[in-house]
Amino acid sequence: MTTRTQDGSAGDVDYGAFGGGYSSFRRPDARIARFIAETLGDSRTVLNVGAGAGSYEGVLRAVTAVEPSESMRAQRPTQLAPAIDAVAEDLPFADGEFDGAMTLFSVHQWSDVEAGLREMRRVTRGPVVVLTCDPDLVRGFWLHRYAPEVLDTEARRYPPIEQLTAALGGTSTLQTVPIPLDCTDGFNEAYYGRPELLLDPAARQACSAWSFVDDRVREHFDATLRHDLDSGAWDEEFGHLRSQPTYEGALVLVRAIP
Repeated sequence: MTTRTQDGSAGDVDYGAFGGGYSSFRRPDARIARFIAETLGDSRTVLNVGAGAGSYEGVLRAVTAVEPSESMRAQRPTQLAPAIDAVAEDLPFADGEFDGAMTLFSVHQWSDVEAGLREMRRVTRGPVVVLTCDPDLVRGFWLHRYAPEVLDTEARRYPPIEQLTAALGGTSTLQTVPIPLDCTDGFNEAYYGRPELLLDPAARQACSAWSFVDDRVREHFDATLRHDLDSGAWDEEFGHLRSQPTYEGALVLVRAIP
């Protein structure tokens, strides 16, 4: 049985408490948007599950959005169609109703990942696209040096890629998504070459993993990163990232066709 948080979301984060500034920091990046659109191919009708505030819907044609969080639905821009209040595990659509389907930065918050993906497969004739992070690669990011609890949490939350492909069935492909240096979508790795920006508590709050750690972890991160930036220690080890055009880390895109 799917349980909901106080704001109505069915995941492990109460976005009524933590998602208030999400749309300010998690603005869709045009280059990642093109990557997603190309993966969906010529799909004319697309289902977006766990749609949040509607990131990446603008480059697609006819999108039907599903989002269980009331606070996230309220942040959707007026030019987007309202999202349907439903959960991945119980989609209110007919078999094969959509040409394609996508879920972006969402599967790690579902109460039953396999059931949700099977539902997406049921209602989709063509490709199902999952933008997620590979838990085996999450700890390779420099943030693990300063806040290991955050990335350890991420590694536990993200389902293994093999679990995703098995639930979707059919034929799957896996692609690493290059993250641009000036990425506008503020997930943790988006700041790979701009560490100062992660010192902003509001930027961190837009990444759900930070909601699972306590003030001690946040204060330690802030103090140690500031020290290493001031002393030059961060730049001595990671400074090359400041001019690296893209970063290939844990961000991956799974595409499954029947």
